[in-house]
Amino acid sequence: MIFEGKSLSVVLTDNSIAELVFDAQGSVNKFDRQTVEELNQATVAIAASNDVKGVLVRSAKSTFIVGADITEFLPLFEMDPVDILTWVAKTSQVFDHFEDLAVPIVVAINGFALGGGFEMALAGDIRVVDTTSRVGFPEVKLGLMPGFGGTVRLPRVIGADNALEWMTTGRDRDGAQALKEGAVDAVVAPEHLHEAGRSMLQDAMAGKLDWQVRRAQKKAPLMLNANESVMSFSTAAAMVAAQAGRHYPAPHKMVETISKAARLDRDGALKLENEGFVALAKTDACKAQVGIFLADQLVKAKGKKVAKGATKEIKQHAVLGAGIMGGGIAYQGAVKGITTIMKDINQAALDLGLKEASSILEKGMQRGKVDAKKMASTLNKIIPTLDQNAIANADLIIEAVVENPKVKAAVLAETEKTVADDAIICSNTSTISINQLAKSLEKPERFCGMHFFNPVHKMPLVEIIRGENTSDATISAVVASTLKMGKTPIVVNDCPGFLVNRVLFPYFAGFSQLLIDGADFTAVDKVMEKVFGWPMGPAFLLDVVGMDTADHASSVMSDGIPERMQKIDNDPVTLLYKAGRFGQKNGKGFYDFSLDKRGRPAKKASPEAYALFEGHVAATKEFDKEEIIARVMIPMANEAIRCLEEGIVASAAEADIALLFGLGFPPFRGGIFRYIETMGLANFVVLADKYASLGPIYQISDGVREMASSGKSYFSQSA
Repeated sequence: MIFEGKSLSVVLTDNSIAELVFDAQGSVNKFDRQTVEELNQATVAIAASNDVKGVLVRSAKSTFIVGADITEFLPLFEMDPVDILTWVAKTSQVFDHFEDLAVPIVVAINGFALGGGFEMALAGDIRVVDTTSRVGFPEVKLGLMPGFGGTVRLPRVIGADNALEWMTTGRDRDGAQALKEGAVDAVVAPEHLHEAGRSMLQDAMAGKLDWQVRRAQKKAPLMLNANESVMSFSTAAAMVAAQAGRHYPAPHKMVETISKAARLDRDGALKLENEGFVALAKTDACKAQVGIFLADQLVKAKGKKVAKGATKEIKQHAVLGAGIMGGGIAYQGAVKGITTIMKDINQAALDLGLKEASSILEKGMQRGKVDAKKMASTLNKIIPTLDQNAIANADLIIEAVVENPKVKAAVLAETEKTVADDAIICSNTSTISINQLAKSLEKPERFCGMHFFNPVHKMPLVEIIRGENTSDATISAVVASTLKMGKTPIVVNDCPGFLVNRVLFPYFAGFSQLLIDGADFTAVDKVMEKVFGWPMGPAFLLDVVGMDTADHASSVMSDGIPERMQKIDNDPVTLLYKAGRFGQKNGKGFYDFSLDKRGRPAKKASPEAYALFEGHVAATKEFDKEEIIARVMIPMANEAIRCLEEGIVASAAEADIALLFGLGFPPFRGGIFRYIETMGLANFVVLADKYASLGPIYQISDGVREMASSGKSYFSQSA
């Protein structure tokens, strides 16, 4: 034994080969501070041994190294920039010292080698992967860039153009693609990986593979002349500007860093990389995106834990109510292999539901994501029917009929009489009280809400709404089934609008009041899209939701929370609804919708909408972007805080993921609570107080005032 630590060990085997084996105490290997320090100690021990003629790096687990330990990032990034620079420079030097060992190094990769894991692999001279492997640099998804030599070594191995595409997109590669691009040297079956790694190492030790030339190339400047350099980096900069935009600094910093480092050797290039990493670590975007990752991990872990409590196996679904939404839900179960009965009272609705499922699959085929076999198997899993008795053997029934409490109650009551006593019944409602609907059932303990978002196949979130009588067993089974459908379940307690719509409608109310005060809806949309970062502004979003749906939902919210959500007099949304302008569904709302000359959807601000508002809103005037953002976002933030304080949602992390996955909250802002905390709770209180005279939706709770005064964080409460 040359070295033995808690995360890795080095053993001298026959033929003078030292095998450095990563085998952390947890379920996966990752680069935390302990592992980095052990790698440094192992490198020193290998260098001191005269018996070692070559090093083979491998993993004892089912995957190589998943990357850095991201749980260490947020506290680390709160440090002074000088201290962060010291840490990242010291860590990257550990990789340098390993690369500088006086013997050839082969890295054998199984499973994932991402981020720091692939930086470790690049520090070796030769890389062999098995057919299960995925390699790459996902740091851009955290608002970061590689910090342990990735931006230096990868461009010198596969060329700057390819390396920039890898890093600025964050997409990983399988072994075959990585081999094609030159990032690895061989791909073998898993059972041959160890043998292949040793064989290639012995060839290098015998001089049959020139490992010194490979290593020298990684330490030298990039082999680009002046024209090639200008062409490569200007093209990359333009591509990043078009795809990433200005809200995400990480890909821009990567292009800048690799460009400036092109004529430098390894040490000079690494210095620039370290400095770039620190600059990104101090950005709000990085803090937000790392926060998203940690919140997502919490939500996933919680979902898996709840699902483990399921005592009922869900083998068959039934969706009641076809059409677009019902067809989307049926597709989502079927595509994951779940037989799904799609029941309606109208053949035309069934046809529309099947058409929706077929359309999703056809688009997948056009993109090369779905083959004919997958399409056939998915459609065969959907069984359309007009017969109520066809759902008798379903284990999970999802009611998705019209958003009307009386209709839903009648359907649920009839369903309970048809299905087995242990079948679970859910309602796909966006606003109607689960406790109210449960009154139509004899066994409300087996009932809960299961709120899908449209379009179902694209939106990752499913809100699972617990009623006052819903059993834990029901929640566990529905969470397990949601995970099986490939969706992210977040359990919330019953209230008007649940979580997502409850925080959305104050946002809409803030927007409506802005229009009444004279704002132009196109100007508001532009600020909320281009400056704040929403995928669509509030007017456009309302057109997508539908004015009929929005007006109905606002009535439900007004009835349920009258102290803050009373309907607004002369609300532009209501004016549009009463005028039959429903939005995209009939081609006219705030915008007029049409197809351009190429057949692509197009929209333009509607003169009819402006005319409709005349006499009901103030004369048009300009609002600065800060006021527009404040007046629509403060109500959303306030309501999210109240949902947390009232126990509607269990944690700030879950609320952030819900809004990210359910509404498309801008990822670079990290979610509503991360947005508030990035602003600073004390600053948020001051801002909200500035607009408190506008009404109850702008008035903060005593809880947030206390949190701000005591310097607390909503994320310290996440669990």
